[in-house]
Amino acid sequence: MILFFGAGYISKVILEIPESELTLVALSPAIFFVTIASVLRGYFNGRDRISATARAQTLEQIFKTVLTVAIVEIVVIFYGTNVTIMAAGANLATTLSVLLSFGYLGLYYKFYKRGLKREFKESVNYRVESALNVVKNILFVSIPITLSAIMSTLNKNIDSITVVRGLKKFLSEGEAKLQYGILSGKVDTLVTLPLSFNIAFATALVPAISAAIAKKEMKNAAKRISFSLLVTMLIGLPCTFGMIIFAQPILNLLFPNATSGAVLLQISAVTILFSALSQTVNGALQGLGRIMVPAVSSFIGLIIKLILNIILIQIPGIGVNGAAIGSIVNNVVVFFISYRMLVKTIRLRITPRKYILKPILSNIIMCITSYCIYLLLSATMIPTKIVTIISLMFAVIIYVASVIALKIFTKEELLMIPLGRKICNVLEKLGVYEK
Repeated sequence: MILFFGAGYISKVILEIPESELTLVALSPAIFFVTIASVLRGYFNGRDRISATARAQTLEQIFKTVLTVAIVEIVVIFYGTNVTIMAAGANLATTLSVLLSFGYLGLYYKFYKRGLKREFKESVNYRVESALNVVKNILFVSIPITLSAIMSTLNKNIDSITVVRGLKKFLSEGEAKLQYGILSGKVDTLVTLPLSFNIAFATALVPAISAAIAKKEMKNAAKRISFSLLVTMLIGLPCTFGMIIFAQPILNLLFPNATSGAVLLQISAVTILFSALSQTVNGALQGLGRIMVPAVSSFIGLIIKLILNIILIQIPGIGVNGAAIGSIVNNVVVFFISYRMLVKTIRLRITPRKYILKPILSNIIMCITSYCIYLLLSATMIPTKIVTIISLMFAVIIYVASVIALKIFTKEELLMIPLGRKICNVLEKLGVYEK
């Protein structure tokens, strides 16, 4: 309600972007649905129903990306390139995607609670706790985790407060707002999408590691963390490399009426890898009970980003790219602080050859071959959008093939992923692994 009715004051006084009033109004209903959905997600995580949370978050990010592009295109058709309405439409897509995610969780819980009633009736091993103790336990865990989430939100607010102010030092107000719109409306949307797939692993780590620690199975916990870090590398690296190589074609494909921002996307793409790694490491730390570490590391990274934004954005030769550079440094600092504390807490078997060199090599193979395909097809009569789609599809196929050929996963690790047994059987028949 505060955001809805205070949108005018916030946009004009705090952000100094009066045109963002309609955007804030469109975004405000999302707050309510996010809070309820978060409770449901936390509940399912605690019940070890990770798939429900993972599906809800993946659906939310996919719908957000698709609806953002669709609504903006519809706005362009009916209202022309009205930046104010386009921005409001993009944020309306966020609200709608959150609502859809909430609806999925609500329906899932409706069917899930039928089994809970039977479980409660049959339960014999339980103890009664007072409401005060329950609240204390919840606050003890939730406050540090909430602080980490707040830091992530403040990270974006730093851009909203500093970018336009800094750019107005050497650009007109209209151009400054346009540059910020490219950052927040296009680049951030694309950079955030890959993280939605990795969050499933980070979320699943918390109850899995907590259970292993409770059983004093430290080797099992370390194995889960190491495997999740490997998967994170294999998700984050191709997204980073792919957006750097295909930045302009991707913008041409998704935003045909507003294709600028390739350099900004290329710089921002670097944050994908370190953001994803931070998600996984922080999930592991929370599972290990080191719940204050992610909050502290995020706060340090936030301060560094604020300083870099203030300094870099005002430099004419850097401009809005300074915000992207600030985000890179922020995520790198957060990752290394958290990772340092993680390896001090639990012994991990991280070998550079398996976790760094092989993934990088597979991405180099992917980039060279897929970009060559793009150049060859571009010389034909095939439409540019089709060329981009074909090249990206080949990139995925080539990447998967190179990961298999380099044997980055062991057979034991393959069995830890969905359909792992079937994949192993196929690879054994192909001679990749011994039977």
